[in-house]
Amino acid sequence: MSEDKPADTAETAPAEVNAIPNGKGHDPGEDISAKTPPAESGGKETVPNSTQNASPHRTENAEANLPEGQEFLSGVDDKKTTHFTDFEGKTSFGMSVFNLGNAIMGSGILGLAYAMANTGVVLFLVLLTVVAVLSAYSIHILLKLSGIVGIRAYEQLGYRAFGTPGKMAAGIAITLQNIGAMSSYLYIVKYEFPLVIQAFLRVDKPAGEWYLNGNYLVMIVSVAVIFPLALMKQLGYLGYTSGFSLSCMVFFLISVIYKKFNTPCPFSDFAFNSTVSMLNVSAMDPGGDPDPSCIPKMANLNSQTAYTIPILAFAFVCHPEVLPIYTELRNPTKKKMQHVANISIAVMYCMYFLAALFGYLTFYGEVEAELLHTYSRIDPYDSLILCVRVAVLTAVTLTVPIVLFPVRRAINQMAFPNKTFNWPRHIAIAVVLLTFINLLVIFAPNILGIFGIIGATSAPCLIFIFPAVFYLRIVPKEEEPMTSFPKVMAVCFATIGVLFMIMSLSFIIMDWTSGSSNASSGH
Repeated sequence: MSEDKPADTAETAPAEVNAIPNGKGHDPGEDISAKTPPAESGGKETVPNSTQNASPHRTENAEANLPEGQEFLSGVDDKKTTHFTDFEGKTSFGMSVFNLGNAIMGSGILGLAYAMANTGVVLFLVLLTVVAVLSAYSIHILLKLSGIVGIRAYEQLGYRAFGTPGKMAAGIAITLQNIGAMSSYLYIVKYEFPLVIQAFLRVDKPAGEWYLNGNYLVMIVSVAVIFPLALMKQLGYLGYTSGFSLSCMVFFLISVIYKKFNTPCPFSDFAFNSTVSMLNVSAMDPGGDPDPSCIPKMANLNSQTAYTIPILAFAFVCHPEVLPIYTELRNPTKKKMQHVANISIAVMYCMYFLAALFGYLTFYGEVEAELLHTYSRIDPYDSLILCVRVAVLTAVTLTVPIVLFPVRRAINQMAFPNKTFNWPRHIAIAVVLLTFINLLVIFAPNILGIFGIIGATSAPCLIFIFPAVFYLRIVPKEEEPMTSFPKVMAVCFATIGVLFMIMSLSFIIMDWTSGSSNASSGH
């Protein structure tokens, strides 16, 4: 029975009645005064007494030696100390790295070479480094908060800071952010998959075959691949598919590097290729000087540069997944989870930089916003690039279940806060979400513009603003006054988030206004 207990409550992490301070639903006899703030206090007195009296060093040392449940629930009966929030994690360190890495690695990697073309190599590296460090620091704040409060759920941190409005804000932001991400992934499947099948079959003029219809393919992929994976009880089980997904992206990276040394510069489009395929095109003009269009720019500022900053700012969005992965980590400590996050971010940082660098060095100023389309301009039937496109589609498809987990958890938190794990509800939420996203992608593809706005609003909230504001609110002034370094950093962090949000939204609106005028003149 003790084996079953952890699994029973896998999904409703912070809702488990006895193990979790969520302000309601505790056993009548249980002393929760140390854990739960009164609802009307607005979350000011929010730190467990044991933590308030203890020095930060003692907490850190205890964390290194004990499961966190024993540190933070030390006043509770021994039989309850195995719970931190919901159950004892069983996911290994490596699988957790795969899952978090997969959550970070979206389709954004395809646009990074274009971003580098519009910023220059050095400026791109500086921006990417700053964003990676900020994302790691944001995860550090989330882990520190979950350690102070004894809760490993984003929504419950919101509840602890601002009561129900805080919980709903976090839950809604996670839901919108991740539904937007899943829609964009399935959108890629809808438009890329038919083209790949068409190229493999060498069908130049499709005659309406069902297997070249993106709408059917999206539904088939959703039912056959995504839905079974979305039914997993715990995120940890997806470690294997995440590992495979990341290996697909490594194949993409190796292919980009290989292609750099096999693509002449300046390259010629497929239309002209048939006539010049026998000629050896080199990067030298007759005088022996390099072609100016084949020299990389170290720094480059143009009208597109501003648009690349939001692309980079959200390159490491994985914050909704951090706490669910932490919940399932075996022998969890804050330090161990920070290592998981740091390794995931470091690996993605290297992959992002290499993919952007070699993609850029292949095409220079000719690179398109979607890197793989640029290769197709040289040879649409290039078998290596077709395999890479299949690999990217596979990786994107396998990321969808990872992104779906936090949404289901957020819905459980908001709608069923005191319910234990229940298979029918678990399955029903997955069915409803996938059906809704399929309908969006099939019938309302233009809605992605709306999700661009939602992404520009929810992503800065989840990465920068919420962690900082929750930190300012939850950590008491007696322990860390507002002038203390961590609190000042949190204020700066929230400010950066607001700036990113304003920038992203203004660029999207500018893009829309110029795009609509272009569209009207085009018609």
